[in-house]
Amino acid sequence: MKAAYRADDIEVLSGLDPVRRRPGMFTDTARPNHLAHEVIDNSVDEALAGMCKRIDVTLHEDGSMAVEDDGRGMPVDIHEETGLSGVELILTRLHAGAKFSRGQYRYSGGLHGVGVSVVNALSSRLKARVRRDGREWRMEFAGGETQQALEAAGSAAKNNTGTWLRFWPDPKYFSKASFHVPSLKRVLRAKALLCPGLKVSLTLEAESWHKEWQYEDGLGQYLGERMGEAERLPDQPLRFSQLDEEERALDCVVQWSADGAKRVEESYVNLVPTPRHGTHVNGLRSGLTEGLREFCEFHKLLPRDVKIAPGDVWEGVNFVLSMKLAEPQFSGQMKESLASRDCAAFAADAVKSAMALWLNQHSDVGERIARQAITAAQRRIRAARKVTRRAPTGGPALPGKLADCASAVPDECEIFLVEGDSAGGSARQARHREYQAVLPLRGKILNTWEVDSADLASSQEVHDISVALGVEAGDADLRALRYHKVCILADADSDGRHIATLICALFARHFPELVRQGHVHVVMPPLYRLDIGKETHYALTEGERDAILRRAAGRKAAVTRFKGLGEMSARQLRETGMAPDTRRLLRLEMDGSDDAFGVLDMLLSKKRAADRRAWLEDKGDLAAG
Repeated sequence: MKAAYRADDIEVLSGLDPVRRRPGMFTDTARPNHLAHEVIDNSVDEALAGMCKRIDVTLHEDGSMAVEDDGRGMPVDIHEETGLSGVELILTRLHAGAKFSRGQYRYSGGLHGVGVSVVNALSSRLKARVRRDGREWRMEFAGGETQQALEAAGSAAKNNTGTWLRFWPDPKYFSKASFHVPSLKRVLRAKALLCPGLKVSLTLEAESWHKEWQYEDGLGQYLGERMGEAERLPDQPLRFSQLDEEERALDCVVQWSADGAKRVEESYVNLVPTPRHGTHVNGLRSGLTEGLREFCEFHKLLPRDVKIAPGDVWEGVNFVLSMKLAEPQFSGQMKESLASRDCAAFAADAVKSAMALWLNQHSDVGERIARQAITAAQRRIRAARKVTRRAPTGGPALPGKLADCASAVPDECEIFLVEGDSAGGSARQARHREYQAVLPLRGKILNTWEVDSADLASSQEVHDISVALGVEAGDADLRALRYHKVCILADADSDGRHIATLICALFARHFPELVRQGHVHVVMPPLYRLDIGKETHYALTEGERDAILRRAAGRKAAVTRFKGLGEMSARQLRETGMAPDTRRLLRLEMDGSDDAFGVLDMLLSKKRAADRRAWLEDKGDLAAG
């Protein structure tokens, strides 16, 4: 007998319960280093605001960590709307903070408002001390719950202000409860390098080890130390700096390794590491490419039939890029990648002009850099002549709906599988014809999860995909693959996600080698457009939309919901879905385990309807947007 499903069965998670229930949605649960980053970044935000001169981090013998700064100290007065002190509000409520507007922080890495409260939720204990207004205040928590209310614990000098937090990561939430010290050292050193004048220290109590870092201008020195003894071009790193009227700031150092090896690829936004880079690094790559192309054309350095591609310039590039933005948009709570689309154009313009100027002022070194890129381009072209993208021979003709690209190099070619003829028309106008092809699909394709590969030809859409790609279902040999990047482009609404899921299932079940070799990607188009003054923002979900509106509090905002890709202009679709510098692209990855295929089987098998319903009832509260 099926259990009754009533309103009382619906759980409403409050406070920090969502974090404790699903910690992996809020932090990296391998080790607690990300918790350390959240606390440290709060202190760094004070430094960016000009209110903090030093940050001291102590790793205690009992596995706890303490972070102390000499900033303004967390507010201790009562928040009128909630009736809670500022300290308790910051440490016990998600989406609470002073960083959603520009009133207190010009730049900040913590714009999601969940950071330090996540630390409290996932710690067995947390102690807080605040010095401000001539007094010292204390408060304690256990498992995220208040154990000792905020109280004044003594006096402090008027000019002695700051915050001290000590937390004990709860082992039950982490695969390994100890901090990874080498990465912690690198992060702290980077904070000092990226924030001139800030003094940062680390003390390892168990080893009686102490180290301080402070730099007045350290990007070039840092890159030089990381490059080691390798031969480099130029001898001293190129330096790019730019500040515009919107208070976007770029600071970057770049050097090429003479041997083409990459040794340093580090990017930061408001001093927060972005290991997966994002639009700021895309802009850097574009700027370097355009600047070098301009130099080569002016000095007539390019051999006949050789065109420098971004990958040729990027080969051997070593860089440290620091970007400061008033309202950065990150991909995910862990802020591993920057998603602010306008940042790519800003970085590209700043770097291109400075790069071209420097090359012309140092033409001898510029020619050496150009020759290295030209050599890489010639090597790429020779390889392309051996493996070219070609039309099928001795088999079906290419689908008539396919808008093919001009390039014959599979490694640089992309094909977009687009939902519907209307969206296909927009995509054809938005694409880069040199290397982007478009294949419109009609509606929802066949659910192929339980279809034998031999029967796939019954679906015209699946047949067209196979012919366009140049490979058949089950092929392990991908030498005939005509495009090395397959991009699924569907509407951002639930119907579009359903179609994208069906196409993903097709590749996972019948073209597994494409997935294993990383050729299949899903484009994440926006659901909303927000016009705020002269600024245009895009949001993938309702949550992102609301976060942007919170940051724009007090400013007039016009919100448009896209009903589909066909509604977008070619420019909008190019910017949000197709341009490599500004699109959001997720690679389809499957490890081939029973668990991975089990989830797809549960979602798509006709015989698993009961399992599917149970799964939705259990997981439905996690759906975003």
